[in-house]
Amino acid sequence: MKKNRVTLLLCCSLIFFSSQSNAQATLDSLLPVRGFCINAPRPVQLDSFVQFIDKELAPRKVNTLILQVEYAFEFKSHPELTDSFALSYADSKKIVKVCKKNHIRIIPQINFLGHQSWANKLNKLLQLYPQFDETPDVKIPEKYEWPNADNLYCKSYCPLHPDLHKVTFEVMDELCDVFEADAFHAGMDEVFYLGEAKCPRCGGRDKAQLFADEVRTIHDHLAMKKRELWIWGDRLLDGKTTGLGEWEASYNNTYRAVDLIPKDVVICDWHYERADKTAVYFAMKGFHVITCPWRNAGIAITQINDMVGFRTSATAEMKERFYGIMETTWSNAGRFLRNYYQTSNPDEHTSWNCFRSMYEAINKLPESRTN
Repeated sequence: MKKNRVTLLLCCSLIFFSSQSNAQATLDSLLPVRGFCINAPRPVQLDSFVQFIDKELAPRKVNTLILQVEYAFEFKSHPELTDSFALSYADSKKIVKVCKKNHIRIIPQINFLGHQSWANKLNKLLQLYPQFDETPDVKIPEKYEWPNADNLYCKSYCPLHPDLHKVTFEVMDELCDVFEADAFHAGMDEVFYLGEAKCPRCGGRDKAQLFADEVRTIHDHLAMKKRELWIWGDRLLDGKTTGLGEWEASYNNTYRAVDLIPKDVVICDWHYERADKTAVYFAMKGFHVITCPWRNAGIAITQINDMVGFRTSATAEMKERFYGIMETTWSNAGRFLRNYYQTSNPDEHTSWNCFRSMYEAINKLPESRTN
């Protein structure tokens, strides 16, 4: 009798783990990339962030973490660029350890090309290396307003400055090394300044070619160490023809770069107010594409269903290019965690509510496909 009970328990365990494995396999087939994008935590938030990865991301089967580190790391290659409240090497390894344990791929990010300032503050690179500024004649105002006479949203660096890449590639390589990453996210979204007339190096040049050349330069450097390049996709979309506008797409002709950059660049295609179907466009151009919602749970669930639909109805050649979905937060880690655990109104349009809703929907997908 005892032997029979042991056999029964063993069979039940095998059935349970087999069903879990099959559900995981089905989910991997439906959405190979299930991502989460957030700013790196400050050291004081580190333990809470590690616990969040272990207790919240992993059980929801998140398998990709875009960690927007920027300059919040104690760089050895360029210590002058280290921002305040920076993560140490040991801090970073705690994040690596919990992600390895839970089979979560870490992809660090630094914003390259655009987003070199925010509102009335220069970011670290242009603070320390003002010679890299694409528009040094445009001064950061004491009080920032949009719109403004200079069309200043965020500063850009000049991609043709001869000393630029030695600096940016050294910090990029260091982050990839410390986070043991096989990919790097270079940002490159919302670039309003590029090829400006007063720039002595790139003034008057084709903006699409400038953008494409910078993508290729970063891509080729990463490829030498067998690392992928990920970027946001908005500059590769024609904002005027599509009606997507100058934020989610380009008004300054960079969109033609979509035909000039390497096809193994991974495109993170963000749309926050509508479930625009531009993932199909990128896939047809030959790219792996990930759809990225933010704070509208209804839009996010539509985007999940769209991505699954694209994968299940596509040709064999197209299917694998529809890579998955990734929640973006646009919040520092401390604020996100505080609101995630404390906010009681589930109907508000916030990234923490969207995250909960979209991953609840994602993890029901295998069940819905087998019923």
